[in-house]
Amino acid sequence: MEKKAFFFQGDGLLVPQNTSDSQITEELPLELSKEFEDTQVFTVPAVDGSPPSAITGVSVPPEAVLPVNWKRIPVRRLLSMFSAAGKEGVKLSKIMRACHISGWRQESRFCGSCGAENNDVPGGEHRLCPKCGRMEFPRICPAVIVIITDKDNRILLAHNKRFKQGVYSHISGFNEAGESLEETAAREIREEINIEVENIEYAASQPWPFPNSLMIGFRARYLSGTIHPDGEEIEAAAWFTKDNLPELPTEGSLSRSLINDWLAEN
Repeated sequence: MEKKAFFFQGDGLLVPQNTSDSQITEELPLELSKEFEDTQVFTVPAVDGSPPSAITGVSVPPEAVLPVNWKRIPVRRLLSMFSAAGKEGVKLSKIMRACHISGWRQESRFCGSCGAENNDVPGGEHRLCPKCGRMEFPRICPAVIVIITDKDNRILLAHNKRFKQGVYSHISGFNEAGESLEETAAREIREEINIEVENIEYAASQPWPFPNSLMIGFRARYLSGTIHPDGEEIEAAAWFTKDNLPELPTEGSLSRSLINDWLAEN
């Protein structure tokens, strides 16, 4: 049976130029890896450990020039493509997992304790240092994203400097050592827009391998304070109703899903 794999370069999925959108999630013949130099072929075991669900991946170095008959599609774009097509997400979840592992492999070649070159562990996703025995597992950095509403059921959205002009989304940020996720949510909101919230409750989560996050969504209710963007990350923030929403994040993202749920409730 011909072995197949997903091909990655950074957070992009590599496919032949003539691949249609409907074929994007199909694994490619592993022998195509011969078209690239210095690739790493790796196996990603299923989360539940079932061998039939293992994924084969090919990691192409970031500096590699793609052959003219190949193209790179940002995995982030696949989220909106899948959502628009109404596809179920089994294949996409495999791609997201393999993309995360592919990026981690580029950063975990050497032991973080002694500097020796790590070895792969057959049947596992982790790596093992042959010199000091340190095990290296894929890094996952938890980040919170919070949908904030007030007593009038308006939604607070903000424009981050990294966003495309005109796009507004939720306040988000990384969890710090020693913090609960709820504390992270309250702190990020306080730091970035100068308000206090209450009733912080878990909503949903989404793997986000760009490069190694897990997005954890919360709902919160405005408590006090006047909106004042920090000017460092957040350039603007305001309250919106369902009738005057700004440009929103793309479909398929947790940020958009939280907004869609809020709209459905109203």
